[in-house]
Amino acid sequence: MTAWLDTLLFGIYPYICLAVFFIGSWARFDRDQYTWKSDSSQLLRTGSLRWGSNLFHIGVLFLFFGHTVGMLTPHFLYEGFISAGNKQLMAMVSGGIAGLLGFVGVSILLHRRLSDPRIRATSKTSDIVLLLLLWLQLALGLATIPLSAKHLDGSMMMLLAEWAQRVVTFRTGGVELLADAGWIFKAHMVLGMSIFLIFPFTRLVHVWSGFGTLAYVLRPYQVVRSRRLNLPPGHMQSQDRRA
Repeated sequence: MTAWLDTLLFGIYPYICLAVFFIGSWARFDRDQYTWKSDSSQLLRTGSLRWGSNLFHIGVLFLFFGHTVGMLTPHFLYEGFISAGNKQLMAMVSGGIAGLLGFVGVSILLHRRLSDPRIRATSKTSDIVLLLLLWLQLALGLATIPLSAKHLDGSMMMLLAEWAQRVVTFRTGGVELLADAGWIFKAHMVLGMSIFLIFPFTRLVHVWSGFGTLAYVLRPYQVVRSRRLNLPPGHMQSQDRRA
C-alpha cells in the first residue's frame, strides 16, 4: 500500500470507527431503545440455531477478549514470565481453535438464514451483511495463522500490538510499524475496524446489554411484596371456607 493509504486506513480510520462506535451506540440507545435487541429467530427454527449460536459465541467471545488483552497489554507486564515467541505460539493455538469454532458457528448461522424461507423473509439486509462480514473476518483471521508461523519470534505480533496501543493512547508513529505487515494482516485489521463502524446500526448493539448484566452483581436485592398484604384480615380464610 502507498503511504497515504496506510495513513488513512491505520492512522485516521481507527478513530473514525471508534467515534462512530461509541457515539452511535449512545445515540441509538437514547433515541431508538425499541430497536435495541438481538432480533432472535429462535421461534422460527431452533435446531441449527443452537449449534451455530453456541459455537459462534464461544469462539468470538474468546477471540474478542484474547485480542483485547493480547494487543493492549504492554510487553513489560508479561515479559518476565512469557516470551514474545511463546505468547505468539499460545495465541496461534488458542486463537486457531476459537477461530475455527466461530467460523463453523457463523457458517451454520449464515446457511440457516439464507436457506430457510421463513427466516430469510424476516431477515433485514443488515443481518445478512453482518453475517457475511463476520464470516469473512473469521476466515481472514484463520488465514493469518500460517503467516504468523513464518516468524515465531513474535516480532510481527509485537508490532501489531504496539500499533494498537499507540492508537488507544493517541500516540503517533503507529502507521510506520505496519510497513512490513502482509496484506492479509492489514485486511483483517481493516475489516475488524469496519465491524466496529457498523456496530451501532446492527443487532450487534445487544452486546452492550450483555456487558450491562454485570451490573446485576452489584444491584441491591429487589423487595417483592405479596398482594395478600393489602387484603383485609381473614380474607383468605373466608375464601377457603367458600371453596
